[in-house]
Amino acid sequence: MPETMTRLADGFWRITGEVRVGGLLDIGTQCSLVRRKNGRYVFLDSYTLPAPVRQQVDALTDEGRKLDAIINLHPYHTLHCEWMHRTYPDATLYGTARHHEKLPDLPWHATRCEEPALAEKFGDTFAFSQPKGMPLVCEDESVHFSSILALHRASGTIHVDDTLVYLDKGFPLSALPMTGRLSFHPTLDKALSPKAGAADEFRDWAIELGIDWADARRVAAAHNAVRELGEEEFPTLIGEALGRVKPVLDRHRAEHG
Repeated sequence: MPETMTRLADGFWRITGEVRVGGLLDIGTQCSLVRRKNGRYVFLDSYTLPAPVRQQVDALTDEGRKLDAIINLHPYHTLHCEWMHRTYPDATLYGTARHHEKLPDLPWHATRCEEPALAEKFGDTFAFSQPKGMPLVCEDESVHFSSILALHRASGTIHVDDTLVYLDKGFPLSALPMTGRLSFHPTLDKALSPKAGAADEFRDWAIELGIDWADARRVAAAHNAVRELGEEEFPTLIGEALGRVKPVLDRHRAEHG
């Protein structure tokens, strides 16, 4: 996937990058640069910026002097955090508990991204949401479903990794069921907590997300594409995605009561 920086809306730029499975298949990754109401900037997630993209970022942020924070929202996206901090050391570094655990030598802010205090600090710019009915980090490290979703209020852009996926790729990825439609990550069945009520908690969270963020105008999703949204289309897409995972939720209810 080309390493590029694209302006999706006023105050929101999406940076795309490469992640290769088995060293061969590039499924893509992303981070976003967002302008706050005060004119300063925030990164959502981390990526090692190629020189042309870094030049664009530095031009916007006055060589990083206008960069307030780097907010790492997905607990399993840790590969580029060290580079990002080393390149922009004056930006406050935020991460989840797993970031703190895996990269203990980095100067993480005490507020973790899964805590309500993050919204208190950046509520002027973002709304945040975390899936319910599951832990943020599962014991099975291959399950990357849960993350913290961010809605940029001013542009109506949702930045999300893994929890919601939208692919626009050629073969062989074009054969995957989430290609061309907004879907929940395929590890949902493994992510749900093994307890009664978890399926309902997740379903209620998803419905509430669709309602609360009904005015969203686009989804910048893992791993490689942006889904532009029609007027109040987001609740419909969430409903359709829930319909497709109904067998997973029903099976969980049958197994756990």
